[in-house]
Amino acid sequence: MNRQDIRLLQQIKGYPCVTITLPTHRTSPENRQDPIRVKNLIDETIARLLKEFSKREITPLVNQLEKLVEVIDYRYMLDGLALFVNRDFARAVQLPFTLRERVSIDENFLTRDLVFAMNRTPRYWVLALSEKPTRLFEATRDDLIEIQEGGFPITHEGPGGEQPLPGGFGVQKSAYRDEYHRKFFRQIDSALKPFLASDSLPLAVVGVDRFLSFYNEVTDFKNSIWATVQGSHDKTSPHDLGKLVWGAMKSSFAKQREQVLLDLDKAVGERKFASTIGEVWRLANEGRGQLLLVEEDFHYPARVDETGTTITPADDTSAPDVIDDAVDEIIETVLDKQGQVVFVENGQLDKHQRIALILRY
Repeated sequence: MNRQDIRLLQQIKGYPCVTITLPTHRTSPENRQDPIRVKNLIDETIARLLKEFSKREITPLVNQLEKLVEVIDYRYMLDGLALFVNRDFARAVQLPFTLRERVSIDENFLTRDLVFAMNRTPRYWVLALSEKPTRLFEATRDDLIEIQEGGFPITHEGPGGEQPLPGGFGVQKSAYRDEYHRKFFRQIDSALKPFLASDSLPLAVVGVDRFLSFYNEVTDFKNSIWATVQGSHDKTSPHDLGKLVWGAMKSSFAKQREQVLLDLDKAVGERKFASTIGEVWRLANEGRGQLLLVEEDFHYPARVDETGTTITPADDTSAPDVIDDAVDEIIETVLDKQGQVVFVENGQLDKHQRIALILRY
């Protein structure tokens, strides 16, 4: 699940849109209860729909939901499951973080929990270089989910890969091999481009020294590479590869936090910053945010005035005019306007009242 997926879900409108979320379990015996909990939530969904619609009217939606659930393999679950269904659309998403158990029936799908978890969990791409094949993963901490679209996984099918190298007297096979490898890695870089464009996360690159060197020569994304892991991992499972890569990326995330605090001090000296959530809200919506810094556990339920420029704190998050968390709204705004977001430890932004924004101008 990435930002592009969430945007797709947010664009789908029309009553009824059903969202079912629940925590799930990776291991036995806890995961034996997951099918039962899903069934109970489906029963609840149908019962609620029948209060507003006839059985005939909801049959297409119920059929979509039941087909979706039939293909869930409960032996291989993560920590959360979300089901999104209406008459014309059905999607199941497994997530490496816990979700609340609930059913939402509304004009659109409930994506708030996904946005919250995505914003506050370290995420990155992992590119595992190999001839047979190169794999791309979406990573959340040490959880890897392999991408099986956009051309990935990619196998080296040209000379030096699936095909033999040219032969004959005077032919320098090693030079041919190297050039075809560069061509292969350019192909990989081209396939990677739309993924980084839709979700500009840091990148970890895995591979033997030779492949890392070739890729570094041709890539357009050197500035996105936060970590490299050396070694052949063609047959390494996503589980084991995730443990390995997260060790390197965790250190990079820590270094990034240290650097942005120094960048904030510099911005303060240049008076190119904003502090307090009210001021950050206003300037972020104006598109002036270059880098947002937020303490990890900072949340702020709020009301927004008619102009959309001023927020005030609110206690009752269930009230219809209250935003559950203005911090998440600011995060989404900064990201949508091509800014960056970094979380820092609690207490590191005390003098800024837990949130700060480095400005473009």
